[in-house]
Amino acid sequence: MEHRYLGRSGLKVSEITYGNWITHGSQVENDAAIACVRAARDAGITTFDTADGYANGAAETVLGEAIKGERRASLEILTKVYWPTGPKGPNDSGLSRKHIMESIDGSLRRLQTDYVDLYQAHRYDVETPLEETMQAFADVVRSGKALYIGVSEWTAQQLRDGQALAKDLGFSLVSNQPQYSMLWRVIEAEVVPAAEELGISQVVFSPIAQGALTGKYRPGAAPPPGSRATDEKGGANFIQRWMGEDTLTRIQALEPIASDLGLTMAQLAVAWVLQNQNVAAAIIGASRPEQVADNARASGVRLEPDVLKRIDEALADVVERDPSKTQSPPSRPS
Repeated sequence: MEHRYLGRSGLKVSEITYGNWITHGSQVENDAAIACVRAARDAGITTFDTADGYANGAAETVLGEAIKGERRASLEILTKVYWPTGPKGPNDSGLSRKHIMESIDGSLRRLQTDYVDLYQAHRYDVETPLEETMQAFADVVRSGKALYIGVSEWTAQQLRDGQALAKDLGFSLVSNQPQYSMLWRVIEAEVVPAAEELGISQVVFSPIAQGALTGKYRPGAAPPPGSRATDEKGGANFIQRWMGEDTLTRIQALEPIASDLGLTMAQLAVAWVLQNQNVAAAIIGASRPEQVADNARASGVRLEPDVLKRIDEALADVVERDPSKTQSPPSRPS
């Protein structure tokens, strides 16, 4: 397993990071979730990403149980704040000082740890002054409850504004967590150039497009039983944008490319996002341990320019590149 520096910091993360969005505490039973975390450790993965909003805190609880007994200094634990938790009162979401300070304590309690390595703003809060948010994050770092601060799905301008304030307060934003895959490239035009200028890495989620890029979904055929597209607990909602006949047909054209390289389609998809030098890590999720082991083998894979060209030609016009697709919620969620 290869590791990469996060932004201009001295922190290294495993370039394949295990994340438990959708799965832990909801789609996957706890025993299976813990088995997936152990498979990640066996594969050399040291970095684990979660959020207090995943399954209303249950995902953090499951991860805390799964890593209990591990040497804490050998792990990088990432979590986030923004989405509603608890009874969803007027201050149970967003990036106010109150919500940040209360949320970090809740996350540490559920994760059974004294600190997280990276604390992330899960979205940009349009209702809270950015100065208040960044001051709260500075205080979280000074308290020792988080070592580094990152964000998720921020626009280029939001990254610039946030980094300027962070520097004034004595810390830096080191990461942004956007969606990124062969099919969803909206960060390339604006976010990545700004992040490179600012010393911010991308820790990307959905590199296999919720499983669509595994090739398991065939045009004109029903989704396989037990797959994410059949999950009634929420997983099916997130994959629907990739279930069109044209998109699935284009995805099937990637199969010979992966075969020529001796890779599975999932490995090809994960390796593809890691070719972007601004990407520090690709977050993978799993419902079975063997999926973790399979995806982790994408670490260290190098794709030649002719391979990248073949991928672009195969997917053609089903790729989304519009930078305006990086958006903040118009108001705090309730």
